[in-house]
Amino acid sequence: MSPHLQRPHAEPFFLAADVGERFCLYHPPHPDVPLRGSVLYVHPFAEELNKSRRMAALQARAYARAGYGVLQLDLYGCGDSSGDFSDARWHLWLADLALGWQWLTQRCTAPAYLWGLRLGALLALQFAAQARPLPAGLVMWQAVVSGRAHLHQFMRLHSAARMLGTSQPESSLPARASEVAGYMLAAELADAIRQAEASGAPPCAVQWLELSPPEQAVALQPASALLLERWEHAGAEVDAYPLPGAPFWTTPEIAEVPALIQTTLAAMPVPRP
Repeated sequence: MSPHLQRPHAEPFFLAADVGERFCLYHPPHPDVPLRGSVLYVHPFAEELNKSRRMAALQARAYARAGYGVLQLDLYGCGDSSGDFSDARWHLWLADLALGWQWLTQRCTAPAYLWGLRLGALLALQFAAQARPLPAGLVMWQAVVSGRAHLHQFMRLHSAARMLGTSQPESSLPARASEVAGYMLAAELADAIRQAEASGAPPCAVQWLELSPPEQAVALQPASALLLERWEHAGAEVDAYPLPGAPFWTTPEIAEVPALIQTTLAAMPVPRP
């Protein structure tokens, strides 16, 4: 890599919040390319956060080289931020995004975008409606359409359910918290996830990127296709990009999908002169 293309070093810091601090990693836009915008990353849920760190870092660096400032923020109770996972709440995560959004939009005056992965995409979609300023666009990687279905899938990892050889019913969530796959999940957070649905059309343009396993035909999942059709009928601007690729957020080994990074960059709006 030639010297003028060397990426600037990411800047780690802690952002003060009402409760504790949030660990952040800021990737400044490359100084030798025109500033194109800023991007706030919303990470996925539980262990998917760890599995996807490599891809998130690669995409953040690619964004920075293309002229975007990117903020990666660990939500409350996640990663290196304050709090235990058992203390995490959906409304606290929305407040974290507001905090990161304010920091990012004050630092970069160019158009600001939200980029979410899996449940993070559903959280970003909900935050987009209340973000000020409104986002210029929403980049959704393998978005969760139904929080209820996602929670049910997560609950199937319950150790007791595996021992019995059955799925853990959603109604069996205890009154306070349940340990699932090594994560102490509070009932309040579980309830909020269960109620989260990608129903209403977003207030901004959407780039929807979805991977299909390499052995399968490349196509959007039926639920995704139906949702995007409803959004378009409601007047939303949606571009969908089905791609072949491994589900890096769950693979046993850390996986990379270069085509997803390239397509994500190509899908971003062309700056106006």
